[in-house]
Amino acid sequence: MLLILYFKVFVLFMLILMMNILPIMNSHKQLSREKTSPFECGFDPMSKPRISYSVHFFSIALMFLIFDIEITLIFPSPLIKQKIIMVNWMLSSTSLIMLLIIGLTLEWKEGSMNWK
Repeated sequence: MLLILYFKVFVLFMLILMMNILPIMNSHKQLSREKTSPFECGFDPMSKPRISYSVHFFSIALMFLIFDIEITLIFPSPLIKQKIIMVNWMLSSTSLIMLLIIGLTLEWKEGSMNWK
């Protein structure tokens, strides 16, 4: 019981010692305006919060996500070919690629791929 009390006193003493030594060790750092201001990804935190965002960037990101997901569905296609019937594989692969091509042509004709 006495050993536990000594241990608790020792831990408390070490905590107090470390809490008092830390500010002394960090006193060499000078505070500047850059270090004390919040960093918000390059934006000024005092400016208005609603900055107009280009819809074109959003549509490009959306197209990238759609085609990226489609590519992840196409990559394992040759491995699936060995495990299922050839007709089913051809039908599913062709429909997936046709869906990609139709989506690409619609976006191209709409003009959403043109940089304005």
